[in-house]
Amino acid sequence: MNVSMTEKLTHSQIVDLIVANPDVRFFVSGEPGIGKSALIKDIVARTGYEAAYVDVPTLDLGDVAMPVLDHETRTTRYYPNARFKLHLGKPVAIMLDEWTKGVGPVKNMTHPLFEVNNPRLGDVSVPDGSIIFLTGNLESDGVGDSLQAHSKQRLTRVELAKPDAEYWLENFAIPNALSPVICAWVDRNPHCLASYTDGNQSGNEYIFNPTVPQGAVVSPRTLEKASKLIANRSKVDTSSLHAALQGTVGAPAAESIAAFIRHHESLPSYNSIINDPLNALIPQDPGAIAVLAFGLLEKVESNTLTPILKYMERVDLEWQSIFCVNLAKHKVKNHFAFENGTFAQWCATNQDIL
Repeated sequence: MNVSMTEKLTHSQIVDLIVANPDVRFFVSGEPGIGKSALIKDIVARTGYEAAYVDVPTLDLGDVAMPVLDHETRTTRYYPNARFKLHLGKPVAIMLDEWTKGVGPVKNMTHPLFEVNNPRLGDVSVPDGSIIFLTGNLESDGVGDSLQAHSKQRLTRVELAKPDAEYWLENFAIPNALSPVICAWVDRNPHCLASYTDGNQSGNEYIFNPTVPQGAVVSPRTLEKASKLIANRSKVDTSSLHAALQGTVGAPAAESIAAFIRHHESLPSYNSIINDPLNALIPQDPGAIAVLAFGLLEKVESNTLTPILKYMERVDLEWQSIFCVNLAKHKVKNHFAFENGTFAQWCATNQDIL
């Protein structure tokens, strides 16, 4: 396995590739915490198949398949564990997560799933049309992954690119309503989602780097956890929140995020913006306006879009763009946005931005 492939694919590209080629066994590699395990959700959404998520490092041999006595023929047969969903007798989407960290006997037992002719597990064949794919880390990540030559011959390896800030915000953070604080912080600090494989990142104290002793780091996975901590911050004291953030995204990121939390707490109320958009307070600090823009994006509905747009027209065009461009791309809310006359007028005036 190479350190990193030249051509890296986005989450949506890999989903397209796997769904279009159910008879090919893909091995999806990538650095920790970038969303490899989330692939199964979108594959199931696209196909309607049952999901069989298999956490391979936790398995022992008996968790894969076991011999069962057939007294009539005086033989034994291997029956697969129910977690693989093969007993359903219909196409299934099987994700062998972190397969490269599994123990040898488990890898050997699952190997027949990769065969071109009659893929099977134990003595049960895989239903035609089923999707089976593997995930694992890069060998350069130094987290114990190995892929032997006979396995490489049976698999098609693709590398999942670490999402940059723009892609992550548009495709993960905003659709999943992550904290406006986290969204604004990532937007203002896009280097927090750089990859060590890109080079010239030796001074980036936010990201995972296997050549440097580290504790917690920033990644899509840890940002999602930080979002949950911030959403529940009213239930704990400031010191506890800060300690939890340090243990989630690392001390440098926690210090920086703390400033955005303070911005959030000083913003005008949502009701004041809706009820009096032409006179509601406009923050002066750029970080505060960033939190405000992402916060309004999270809360906006069809009946509040017009006053929010009137309010946003009072801030610099950069912040209007952050709000309007992300709303235009929002997979759930963009339908009512384009039906709004004020929004349509903003888009016409600023069409070079969209």
